[in-house]
Amino acid sequence: MARHVLGQTDTTMAEAARLAPHLAGPAWVFAHRQTAGRGRRGRDWLMPSGNFAATLVFRPAVTPATAALYSFVAALALEAALTEVMGPGPVTAIKWPNDVLLNGGKIAGILLESVGTGGQISHLAVGIGVNLAKAPPAAALEPGAVAPVSLLGETGLVIDPLDFLAPLARGFAHYAATFERYGFAPIRAAWLARAARIGQRITARTGTETLTGTFETIDDTGALILATGSERRAISAADIFF
Repeated sequence: MARHVLGQTDTTMAEAARLAPHLAGPAWVFAHRQTAGRGRRGRDWLMPSGNFAATLVFRPAVTPATAALYSFVAALALEAALTEVMGPGPVTAIKWPNDVLLNGGKIAGILLESVGTGGQISHLAVGIGVNLAKAPPAAALEPGAVAPVSLLGETGLVIDPLDFLAPLARGFAHYAATFERYGFAPIRAAWLARAARIGQRITARTGTETLTGTFETIDDTGALILATGSERRAISAADIFF
């Protein structure tokens, strides 16, 4: 698989979008430094020196709804890569839908963006940021968000960001092959086995309401199933708070 290694760029997502029309196949776009990193809903994604930022861009022959499920593929790949480099001891989990946690703190985030028309996708970009060396200041987060942590701070491990790309790419290739051959069911099962706060009370804030209840499971579309007492709600998009 192709790799594009940059010293600096605005964002690897933006660079992937610029490269996409010219790519013959899937490619990873890696940058040692981002000047305008962003997360979900347009939020800033801070990238101190020594942290990881990369985007995988490819052309999946699937519908937009199916493409969205690559979010869970990416989360599993990232969790697997961290487990590989850390070894036994540190505790990882995945906060719905795709934030990877280390010892209860947020170590990484994933952002998906697709481009297409008429129900067809021309390309999908999967952006991944990992706090390898340093966590951003907690003051930069919205109230109630999971506190950020870094790999160095939690484990003492020092990993060159470019060296982290290999285990991440291996993990993504493995889970993507499983997804493409067998569908979402085995991805869902693997994700649930690593889910943070499954069976516990959480709060989901959508664009229109705030709901608190028990996180029961995810369904076959990836929606979070929340039992509020009076009903079970399927939530397809929300910010989750513990």
